[in-house]
Amino acid sequence: MRALFILLIVIGCTSSGPNTDWRIAGGDPGNTRYSSLAQIDSTNVSKLRVAWIYHTGDGPGEIQATPIVVDGVLYTTTPALAVIALRAANGTLIWRFDPRTTHDARRTDFSHVNRGVVHWAAGNEQRIFFTAGRRLYVLDARSGRPIRSFGDSGSVDLSAGLSRDIGDAYLVATSPGVIYKDLLIQGTRVGEEEGSAPGDVRAYDVHTGAIRWTFHTIPHPGELGYDTWPAGAWRTAGGANSWAGMSVDTARGIVYVPTGSATPDFYGGARAGANLFANSLLALDAATGRRLWHFQTVHHDLWDRDLPAAPSFVTVTRGGVRIDAVAQIAKSGFVFLFDRQSGRPLFDIVERGVPASDLGGERAWPTQPFPVKPAPFARQTVGAADVTEQQQRFRTLRNVLPGFDGGGEWGGAAVDPETATLYVNASDVPWIAAMREPARLPVRTGTPRAGAAIYAVACSACHGADRHGKDRAPSLSDIAQRLSLQEFRQVITAGRGFMPSFASLPVAEKAALFQYLGYAVAPADTAGWTSPPATTSPYEFAGYERWRDTSGFPAIKPPWGTLSAIDLNTGEYRWRIPLGEFAALTARGVPVTGTEQYGGPIVTRGGLVFIAATQDAKFRAFDKRTGRQLWEAPLPAPGYATPSTFAVRGKQFVVVAAGGGKLGSKSSDTYVAYALP
Repeated sequence: MRALFILLIVIGCTSSGPNTDWRIAGGDPGNTRYSSLAQIDSTNVSKLRVAWIYHTGDGPGEIQATPIVVDGVLYTTTPALAVIALRAANGTLIWRFDPRTTHDARRTDFSHVNRGVVHWAAGNEQRIFFTAGRRLYVLDARSGRPIRSFGDSGSVDLSAGLSRDIGDAYLVATSPGVIYKDLLIQGTRVGEEEGSAPGDVRAYDVHTGAIRWTFHTIPHPGELGYDTWPAGAWRTAGGANSWAGMSVDTARGIVYVPTGSATPDFYGGARAGANLFANSLLALDAATGRRLWHFQTVHHDLWDRDLPAAPSFVTVTRGGVRIDAVAQIAKSGFVFLFDRQSGRPLFDIVERGVPASDLGGERAWPTQPFPVKPAPFARQTVGAADVTEQQQRFRTLRNVLPGFDGGGEWGGAAVDPETATLYVNASDVPWIAAMREPARLPVRTGTPRAGAAIYAVACSACHGADRHGKDRAPSLSDIAQRLSLQEFRQVITAGRGFMPSFASLPVAEKAALFQYLGYAVAPADTAGWTSPPATTSPYEFAGYERWRDTSGFPAIKPPWGTLSAIDLNTGEYRWRIPLGEFAALTARGVPVTGTEQYGGPIVTRGGLVFIAATQDAKFRAFDKRTGRQLWEAPLPAPGYATPSTFAVRGKQFVVVAAGGGKLGSKSSDTYVAYALP
């Protein structure tokens, strides 16, 4: 999977004017993804043309990053997790840093995505922070060289300083951290299975890399929320991590931290209780990490309902009074709106009864919070009349919407401060999930099974008998060319995202599986390999399945993806439209259906909403007042990332990463600039 960035240019704005940069992935510390630039507007956006192209040369990969631009320099990441600096006006390379060249590269898993970098400046000093594998790196922004006085010669180990030793458990950081004065506040992504790492939030000194404070999202004894878990859970429980990014109110000194579910995702028999601070929006004192307020959006989550994006700041008007607020979107399709200072909900939130679990040992929470307004931006239920095929199968299902990737996702929402309107896109495709008794691979003391036999039992259900992948499971046909033996062994041992751990495989059978998948495994390679204890849970997740019809389309009636504009003053919708199309269906006269989406929108004072995100590999601009499409351009690959916009030397640019690769789509490694003629 490679990546493409699109830059849109317009004449008429000077780089010395206000708000010409895009210094933070979310546009500003409050993640509004709003720009006051107005040189590209509804009257001229249709004239945009290609201006320049840049190739990363990384080969297959995936980029989900939002580039930042500071003083005419664009900083972002590549498919191989290198960081590059480009001259933003013409797309030429200034420098490139590849973390694979560092001393610790052989101990690091570089197979995850990266969603952006962080810029910090004081006086004449400028630094770029980014994450790759388990490490947080810092570079000189001008030269791209590591700053050796930070941490261990320019990086720190994100697994150090956690609540406990996590061994080989999966831990990376996909979203960039946030800056508050001389602190970098950083979250992490961890595994989703039993034995995953805890989700501690840390603040690092930007000069030294020392940890200045830690917030335990799984409370320790004596901390608020400890009684919402079994006693001593902090020693073994995992997750409740902030993987989606954060927002900072620099004036108030508050950092807003959204968290994900506790692990394992779909069975909580060993974590009875509400499980604070999983699935919560936390307001912390940015200087000390002290909790100021919180709201838990899901109690004792059993559906992987992580809060998927950094919250957005907005100022709303109620009864003639202006209130600074924070809006949090959810995978469920809800928008939660709070007073930024006190945490008071600005629309009523009610606790409603929900079904109990029928899994042995599970104690589902009896109620869940539902915002009264705004109405959900994604469908909540589906009936037999909505299903296009497989009616008999539908009757066996308890729930299928929203899907595991939302509703809302990591691309986030955009907010127009002029009107307090929130723009959010959503996927409306069904998924099917099931739990089963563990299909454990028995430990064998005799002759190890052949690699093909192990693959058939452990891997083929998700990755396909032909190893070409399906749904969320990538192709393994060329895995030996994409991941080193050490990287792939870590995936098998610790699990990865939606994939469970296969740590219980005997060492000889791991080696046989690796050889079957194309790796050369010598006896010296297996020295020191060990098998951690197997899972003790009575159930395991049966895998992710997008529910599709016989033609390969979602198995419910469209729309399958939407873009909505919500007035946060009133909680009412200004408009909602389907976003994205399938050309084959459109050619048959089917109205635009929308598609599944990754990445989000930005909004500008020029009256525009820009968004890529769709499966059809197009970049679009809409009238922010009406939702009318004003422009579209084809991309070499789908733009599964959130754009950014900036001005350099009198020209406004809009940038989007179009890496593709997900959902079986084409990928690219290209940066492309569009401009007015």
